[in-house]
Amino acid sequence: MGHPGGPVDLIAGMDGRLRCWWAGDTPIMKAYHDDEWARSPRDERALFERLSLEAFQTGLSWRIVLERRDALRAAFADFEPEAVARYSEDDRERLLALPGMIRNRAKIAAVISNARILVGLHAAGSGLRAMTDQILASEAPLPRDAPSRRSDVPVSTPASAALAQHLRSRGWRFVGPTTAYAYLQAVGWVDDHLAGCHVRGRTTGSIAALG
Repeated sequence: MGHPGGPVDLIAGMDGRLRCWWAGDTPIMKAYHDDEWARSPRDERALFERLSLEAFQTGLSWRIVLERRDALRAAFADFEPEAVARYSEDDRERLLALPGMIRNRAKIAAVISNARILVGLHAAGSGLRAMTDQILASEAPLPRDAPSRRSDVPVSTPASAALAQHLRSRGWRFVGPTTAYAYLQAVGWVDDHLAGCHVRGRTTGSIAALG
């Protein structure tokens, strides 16, 4: 439900705080919205986890992914790229049978393949952070105001399209402009908390101006 007299698409939780429409009032979604989304865990393991989770979310709700997150972390060695890169075909079959796993063979294979690509990038002196910074700098995004409603939040941008194309050119799987933009939102390169959301302005290290 909306907040009477307030901006569109903010919802009031049981704690009286206004949140973005998607946070709902379930503990797992509220915690993710309040404590993680649009924050900037810029270490490579965390970036790889977030991009992998966004890939798993394709066709599913984000709530399902969060509910399975602990199982996914256990399955993928806490998303340490070097460990996942060593997974074999037998490991793929093992993961499919694990409790709590999102049982999608193509997505599981993609995470393993992407880990190998990331390890190669690290060996070449690059990585997700460096690559993302480089792409965003070259796109020179235009400043924009804090979104006031969900319709103001894009599903992709030229910057996310460029990032997705750059990753795919290196063989990265399950990443398109929409997934890449969700990743940029999640890890704080863009702050899409709505104006009036109690978290807006409290995120750290985010670039709130990606057009």
